[in-house]
Amino acid sequence: MSERQFLPKEWKITGKDDVIPYYDTLLSREISSIEALRSFLRDVSELDSAVSEDMAWRYIRMTCDTLNKEHEASYLTFVQEIQPHLAPLEDTLNKKILDCTYTAELEKEKSFAIYFRSLRGAVELFREENVPLQAELQSLAQEYSAIQGAMGITYDGKEFTMQQAGNFLLQTDRELREKIWNLMYERRNADVEKLESLFDKMLQKRHQVALNAGFKNFRDYMFKALGRYDYNVEDCYAFHSAIEKNVVPLYKNLMQKRKEQLGYTTLKPWDTSVDSLGRAPLKPFDNGTELLEKSLLCLGKIDAYFSECLEYMKGHQLLDLESRKGKAPGGYNYPLAESNVPFIFMNASGNLRDVETLVHEGGHAVHSFLMAPLEITAFKNTPSEIAELASMSMELLSMDGWDAFFENKDELQRAKMEQLEGIIGTLPWIANVDAFQHWIYENPGHTREERANKWLELSSRFGTGLIDYTGIEDAIKYSWHKQLHIFEIPFYYIEYGFAQLGAIGMWKRYTENHATGIEDYKKALKLGYTKTIPEVYAAAGLSFNFSENYVNELFGFLQKQMDVLD
Repeated sequence: MSERQFLPKEWKITGKDDVIPYYDTLLSREISSIEALRSFLRDVSELDSAVSEDMAWRYIRMTCDTLNKEHEASYLTFVQEIQPHLAPLEDTLNKKILDCTYTAELEKEKSFAIYFRSLRGAVELFREENVPLQAELQSLAQEYSAIQGAMGITYDGKEFTMQQAGNFLLQTDRELREKIWNLMYERRNADVEKLESLFDKMLQKRHQVALNAGFKNFRDYMFKALGRYDYNVEDCYAFHSAIEKNVVPLYKNLMQKRKEQLGYTTLKPWDTSVDSLGRAPLKPFDNGTELLEKSLLCLGKIDAYFSECLEYMKGHQLLDLESRKGKAPGGYNYPLAESNVPFIFMNASGNLRDVETLVHEGGHAVHSFLMAPLEITAFKNTPSEIAELASMSMELLSMDGWDAFFENKDELQRAKMEQLEGIIGTLPWIANVDAFQHWIYENPGHTREERANKWLELSSRFGTGLIDYTGIEDAIKYSWHKQLHIFEIPFYYIEYGFAQLGAIGMWKRYTENHATGIEDYKKALKLGYTKTIPEVYAAAGLSFNFSENYVNELFGFLQKQMDVLD
């Protein structure tokens, strides 16, 4: 952590009155030169990063234990009683920066040009009447997290979180898989009404936010809010189409092959994760400690710096890896803006997916460390198209070190194959989720039935048609409920698809030349958000491209790699 220059060293936030005076000080300061403007921006950055980190820790503690009422209250105090008072001050501060005489001069530097572009976007979007709505939306997102965190099943007299229960679906005993799947389905089904009602509230408030800001729908509002300056709505549709034409057929082939290898007349939803050759589930580690130790070995084989980052986090208690009751679902890497280090949260239960998750979040963490020297916090606030390039590339690059988890060569090959097959299965899901969100927010007056039907229609477009849901149709009808992004971070999803294409390209470069591939990967990540998205991709030797031809080329490479493993 760098020394504070503007804030007192022992400063802590207990309420809005601890923060507002520092905004007032900045707002009343005169800026008399370009150097004074730089100094001013550094102080703004220091305040931003301290406030951001305070909220980060409240969020981290709450997600690590959703049953702890104190942690929940602390987080809700921030989003309901502190943040709403800061938002108008941030807007006034942004206007002061943009109106400054010296801004035009500083804007000649590319990194500041991108920063000021983001500020202009924020100023254009800000509406005082949206502040309480956004606070309410954050509270509703926390409600979703609590509902999901409370889900679990009881089997054979023992309680299992949904993540732990998922491991049973890897077992070769089909009867057991069906039983567990049905227990999970019944548990999710019990909260359908609750989640539908919650989403209806979110939809109404999000639409109102968009109208208040002068947009006809929340989709168009979010394109601006997410800073999507380098692509548009039509590009998203082109991506959906490219995935439908180039990836869905590969996905169908995989499922057909699975059905034949399993020897079943019909594939059921509990048959999609088990090994199709009847082998026992891969067991890459036994507990969180072993997962971490093996991940350190794995990443060290790719690049010493990668494991050094994770080692630092281990030494400073910046990891919470194992699944347990009361823990929020999912996984994340949360950058701690003032300390200049990240925190990794996940729900490990002993399977290959957990390895993928830790190296994914590890990619985000490495990105955080590489960006640490950048001058101001805003330069480190990368759009997700860049952030997810870091994490998804690490998933593929790390495969070179997976012998840390699998000493047996056959198991190693199998793990790599499962990872690549996972990409083929994930991209249609990403296109499905994104297309669904476009429709939801373009048609805010839709009924629940129309929403369910749209999801079913898209699931048919991007699915394989090979999985039989007879008698359990609701399972697919509401399968979007488990996608936390739709509830918590709307429209943040297609970026995974764009970044996945970039990651395949990054891996292709790495297979051609290991040293150059890693060097360019690190070089690109060090840029943070001081260049445009296409420029950051270019620094990694990649094209920010989602055309049909490009998708076809990348999946041709992926198919060749799978043929080698097969």
